[in-house]
Amino acid sequence: MEKELIQNKSLILLRGLPGSGKSTLATLLSEQNKYPILSIDNYFIDTKTGEYSFSHLSNHIAYKQCEEKTKIHLQEGSEKVFVDNTFTLEWEMEPYFKMANEFNYRIFVITVENRHRGKNIHNIPFEQVEKMAKKYRVQLL
Repeated sequence: MEKELIQNKSLILLRGLPGSGKSTLATLLSEQNKYPILSIDNYFIDTKTGEYSFSHLSNHIAYKQCEEKTKIHLQEGSEKVFVDNTFTLEWEMEPYFKMANEFNYRIFVITVENRHRGKNIHNIPFEQVEKMAKKYRVQLL
């Protein structure tokens, strides 16, 4: 027998390329941070200065930390939990799908497009963003 999903609990993944507006949309949808918003980017932000400093060598730690914090919020029963990351590859979302199943959350994946020509605030070179775009897949069925 399948687990019955708790209809008032949702895990919402916002995915898109750098500069698409994922964080801005997450803040809007979370009713100005009423609900938790998690991101791999949080790992790279200095809490004292607010400065963003990405390190590819620490990326795997940032992924793990984001997953762990998400799990804590799901265990606590947060009504809504938002995670905004690029999620360009399917495997990057898998841990969140498993957590949603484990804690009986509905899961939504929202793809954010850069229709407003937003600039990525993390100074990721355009060539790198292009590479990410080539790997990006959307599942419609």
